[in-house]
Amino acid sequence: MLLEDQRFLHEDLERLEQGISDRVLEDPRQIRDRLNRDHQISGFLNRIQQQSKRLLDIYNDTEGLRTKEIQSISTGDPFDQFYKQLNDIKDFHRRYPNEPVENLERAYKRKAPGEGESTTAEIDHMFTGEEAYGRFLDLTRLHEDYLNLPGVQSRRVTYLQYLTIFDHFTPPHCPIKRPEKTTDQYFNYVGNLAEYLEGFLRRTRPLENLDKTFASFDKEFEKAWETKELPGWGAEVQPVGPAAPVTEGTGEGIWCPDCEKEFKNENVYKNHLSGKKHIRAAETRKENAPSANGTTNGEVHTRSATKPSASSTAKNLKERAIAEREWRIRKYASTMETVRSDTRVNVERRQGMTERERQQELDALFAESAEPSLRPSGAADDDSDSSGDEKIYNPLKLPLAWDGKPIPYWLYKLHGLGVEFPCEICGNFVYMGRRAFDKHFNEARHIYGLKCLGITNTTLFREITVIEDALKLWDKIARDKKKEKTGGENVVQMEDAEGNVMPEKVYYDLQKQGLL
Repeated sequence: MLLEDQRFLHEDLERLEQGISDRVLEDPRQIRDRLNRDHQISGFLNRIQQQSKRLLDIYNDTEGLRTKEIQSISTGDPFDQFYKQLNDIKDFHRRYPNEPVENLERAYKRKAPGEGESTTAEIDHMFTGEEAYGRFLDLTRLHEDYLNLPGVQSRRVTYLQYLTIFDHFTPPHCPIKRPEKTTDQYFNYVGNLAEYLEGFLRRTRPLENLDKTFASFDKEFEKAWETKELPGWGAEVQPVGPAAPVTEGTGEGIWCPDCEKEFKNENVYKNHLSGKKHIRAAETRKENAPSANGTTNGEVHTRSATKPSASSTAKNLKERAIAEREWRIRKYASTMETVRSDTRVNVERRQGMTERERQQELDALFAESAEPSLRPSGAADDDSDSSGDEKIYNPLKLPLAWDGKPIPYWLYKLHGLGVEFPCEICGNFVYMGRRAFDKHFNEARHIYGLKCLGITNTTLFREITVIEDALKLWDKIARDKKKEKTGGENVVQMEDAEGNVMPEKVYYDLQKQGLL
């Protein structure tokens, strides 16, 4: 009975639209209820697309069944067709007496929390406790995987630092070299990180057209990959020959491309060429670099071949897959910058809390989310008077905590939040408390103020807030560096009978003592 199916689909679509409009009118106070509402609306929209597709197939009538049914009803005695369909319905229910009847009116109707509907069971299993229903990121497991990557094992990167650099894949933030990125361990790491960020976006933004956004990311990656504009994945240019370039590193010493290390002294550089570490690094670099025909010492060639082998093709495909995942991670992180900053603040806040305070926060969160918080939009006017009466008593102007209430006065005094710390370099900005003052030396405002003064090395200028003092220290550092450079060039080297080289002063001191 295609006509009955057609009528049923039209009714289903209308019920779905009514269910969506009822949920849009709701005004959830808690983020969990809001996410639950959005996911329900997303499910209704997906069902509307499926039912609309079925309805279009019936209207298209490619097999002509709908036309035959209309002709059978319109021609002949209509009661014969009616009783025939009635007998079919009775026969069906006689064979299946316990078949439930679908009630579309109750299927999409919003139920009150007391009617037995588990409104947030799906949301509770969708997020971890650290994510707090999509407010923060939970990258603890990925942080452990990052610490075990080759090239990172020697560095101690805290979880707070990892939240800042997890989308940076080029030096100096990422110590992993390009050959180490082609390992299976790194491939699995970036794949898991991209998968988590994509899933987090889908869980927290169910009503957005994320597929279209992800498709635009893929198009941008294809364009950047063809033009070799991806950071860290451009054409590799490597020098061949014994001559070492002086343009790598700081540009002042001699750079060894095999060991990727800079040497200030030429004699030290020449002696290290016979070491086991350099020989092993040179062999590894030679194996990784493809050969180029017609090259001589000192020439520069790129990693390209006229007839790529199967191994090089597989390597290029793997590099492309890794670069695509890195590109996606950068894009995902840029769209979640607010969540990322909130996560850093939350981690810093939790690090300063005791176990008892953390447990109290969790209990308050669960108690608040357990209360029925759904209310229609019309109830906002009724509650306006009562909400106005709930004013927070804060005569001491204390800072507000995470729950919107003033922090205790003893905590205010403990952290010294009443002490002002002005900084002239930041434009006479005043920081409240020692913690905020110490933290601001690594923030963009202070670093920008130092760069405006012509100061590039900002690590030596902690605790300096006056412009005059900063300029004096920078001039002194420049003079000392210049003096050290000129003094090192004028050092007279002396050699004893055994061939030991030493400065002139040391040579005469040893000679006076009779040790030579």
